[in-house]
Amino acid sequence: MSLPAVSEQQLEAARARAAAARKERAEVKQALRTGRTTLAEVLDRRDDEVIAQLKVVDLLKCLPRVGNKRALAVMERVDIADNRRLRGLGRHQIARLKEEFSGV
Repeated sequence: MSLPAVSEQQLEAARARAAAARKERAEVKQALRTGRTTLAEVLDRRDDEVIAQLKVVDLLKCLPRVGNKRALAVMERVDIADNRRLRGLGRHQIARLKEEFSGV
């Protein structure tokens, strides 16, 4: 199977979309770090195509006092695989994450 031929304009447009998506994900994580938004608000926006691509572990590590070790421990307690993205979370997992971090 060969790759389809893509024009230079199509490549440039794809690069621009990818850069915009990376920037939006970075802004969401920064807003979580600074307290401008909550984990519950981000989880409620998981239907957004860009936010759905965020890894759960990366999102949790943006919370105050949550590093890699605590993020992985919480994910294990809530039965979330360590490579899961927001798109792949079930309603029970989302509810348990919100409950776990309701004070943050």
